[in-house]
Amino acid sequence: MVFIREEDELWMKEAIAEARKAEQLGEVPIGAVVVKDGRIIGRGCNMRETTFDPTAHAEMIAVREASRHLQAWRLLDCILYVTLEPCPMCAGALIQSRVRKVVYGTADPKAGCAGTLMNLLQEPRFNHETELVGGVLQEECAALLTGFFRKLRGRS
Repeated sequence: MVFIREEDELWMKEAIAEARKAEQLGEVPIGAVVVKDGRIIGRGCNMRETTFDPTAHAEMIAVREASRHLQAWRLLDCILYVTLEPCPMCAGALIQSRVRKVVYGTADPKAGCAGTLMNLLQEPRFNHETELVGGVLQEECAALLTGFFRKLRGRS
């Protein structure tokens, strides 16, 4: 069993705030923040529809912002908080950027690569593995997604 720290919940609430920004734009409500030394250095929310960019996932945007902030592609000693379990693309980017730890809110049964479909983040054959914590504020993160899709189906 993984112990969820109060600090993890605090930062996940920041990721949830990012997810709400995405929802206001009509995007699927997924949000992420990158934290280093107790400060947010990168924020992102899902922007695929707005930017017509399949890579504009919350994690990717937060990682890019954090890299610019540090002026480095290595995000050593950084923690990524994200409301939805990372997909294969985002998991790959997190490995490549050397993020120390990933904390996610709710599992993704269709694309989750932090343990649901596979666990790319802790694959020992890669040159980097991350610490991993799942289920932080899971109910709130899942409710954002289910509420969004219920509203969307109601409009159809």
